[in-house]
Amino acid sequence: MADAQSHDQERVALRRSPKLSAFVLVSIVVGFFATLILTGLYPADPSVGFTTLFAYFALYGIAGTVGVGIVLWLLVDMRSRRRAREVTMQRDAAEPS
Repeated sequence: MADAQSHDQERVALRRSPKLSAFVLVSIVVGFFATLILTGLYPADPSVGFTTLFAYFALYGIAGTVGVGIVLWLLVDMRSRRRAREVTMQRDAAEPS
Protein backbone atom coordinates (compact mmCIF):
# COMPACT_ATOMS: atom_id res chain seq x y z
CA MET A 1 0.00 0.00 0.00
CA ALA A 2 2.90 2.37 0.73
CA ASP A 3 4.31 1.72 -2.75
CA ALA A 4 1.03 2.75 -4.40
CA GLN A 5 0.90 5.85 -2.25
CA SER A 6 4.43 6.91 -3.25
CA HIS A 7 3.45 6.77 -6.95
CA ASP A 8 0.63 9.24 -6.30
CA GLN A 9 3.04 11.84 -4.91
CA GLU A 10 5.58 13.67 -7.01
CA ARG A 11 8.01 16.53 -6.41
CA VAL A 12 7.47 19.45 -8.81
CA ALA A 13 9.04 22.89 -9.19
CA LEU A 14 6.69 25.79 -8.51
CA ARG A 15 7.57 29.21 -9.88
CA ARG A 16 5.97 32.39 -11.15
CA SER A 17 6.79 32.80 -14.82
CA PRO A 18 6.51 36.16 -16.60
CA LYS A 19 4.23 36.39 -19.62
CA LEU A 20 6.05 36.96 -22.89
CA SER A 21 3.05 38.67 -24.51
CA ALA A 22 3.02 41.41 -21.87
CA PHE A 23 6.71 42.17 -22.43
CA VAL A 24 6.26 42.26 -26.22
CA LEU A 25 3.17 44.48 -26.12
CA VAL A 26 4.74 46.97 -23.71
CA SER A 27 7.92 47.11 -25.78
CA ILE A 28 5.88 47.75 -28.96
CA VAL A 29 4.11 50.68 -27.30
CA VAL A 30 7.38 52.08 -25.91
CA GLY A 31 9.06 51.70 -29.31
CA PHE A 32 6.18 53.43 -31.08
CA PHE A 33 6.18 56.46 -28.80
CA ALA A 34 9.98 56.68 -28.62
CA THR A 35 10.14 56.70 -32.41
CA LEU A 36 7.37 59.29 -32.59
CA ILE A 37 9.15 61.59 -30.14
CA LEU A 38 12.59 61.18 -31.71
CA THR A 39 11.25 61.70 -35.23
CA GLY A 40 9.33 64.79 -34.14
CA LEU A 41 12.39 66.42 -32.56
CA TYR A 42 13.99 67.16 -35.92
CA PRO A 43 12.46 68.85 -38.97
CA ALA A 44 11.29 66.45 -41.67
CA ASP A 45 12.61 66.56 -45.20
CA PRO A 46 9.91 68.23 -47.36
CA SER A 47 10.47 65.80 -50.21
CA VAL A 48 9.82 62.79 -47.94
CA GLY A 49 7.33 64.07 -45.35
CA PHE A 50 6.90 63.34 -41.67
CA THR A 51 4.59 60.34 -42.03
CA THR A 52 6.90 58.46 -44.38
CA LEU A 53 9.92 59.27 -42.26
CA PHE A 54 8.13 58.15 -39.09
CA ALA A 55 6.96 54.89 -40.70
CA TYR A 56 10.48 54.12 -41.89
CA PHE A 57 12.06 54.74 -38.49
CA ALA A 58 9.21 52.95 -36.70
CA LEU A 59 10.27 49.71 -38.38
CA TYR A 60 13.65 49.93 -36.67
CA GLY A 61 12.43 51.52 -33.44
CA ILE A 62 9.72 48.99 -32.75
CA ALA A 63 11.86 46.03 -33.82
CA GLY A 64 14.70 47.23 -31.58
CA THR A 65 12.53 47.70 -28.51
CA VAL A 66 10.86 44.31 -29.05
CA GLY A 67 14.34 42.76 -29.07
CA VAL A 68 15.22 44.56 -25.85
CA GLY A 69 11.89 43.48 -24.33
CA ILE A 70 12.53 39.82 -25.17
CA VAL A 71 16.03 39.97 -23.66
CA LEU A 72 14.54 41.57 -20.54
CA TRP A 73 11.91 38.82 -20.41
CA LEU A 74 14.63 36.16 -20.64
CA LEU A 75 16.50 37.75 -17.73
CA VAL A 76 13.36 37.90 -15.59
CA ASP A 77 12.53 34.29 -16.54
CA MET A 78 16.00 33.09 -15.51
CA ARG A 79 15.61 34.92 -12.21
CA SER A 80 12.25 33.23 -11.59
CA ARG A 81 13.84 29.82 -12.21
CA ARG A 82 16.38 30.50 -9.48
CA ARG A 83 13.58 31.43 -7.08
CA ALA A 84 11.57 28.28 -7.81
CA ARG A 85 10.65 26.10 -4.89
CA GLU A 86 9.90 22.43 -4.84
CA VAL A 87 6.58 21.18 -3.55
CA THR A 88 5.05 17.73 -3.25
CA MET A 89 2.10 17.15 -5.54
CA GLN A 90 -0.46 14.46 -4.81
CA ARG A 91 -2.80 13.01 -7.41
CA ASP A 92 -6.38 12.33 -6.50
CA ALA A 93 -8.74 10.37 -8.68
CA ALA A 94 -12.04 12.10 -9.24
CA GLU A 95 -15.09 9.94 -8.80
CA PRO A 96 -17.70 10.12 -11.57
CA SER A 97 -20.98 11.56 -10.43
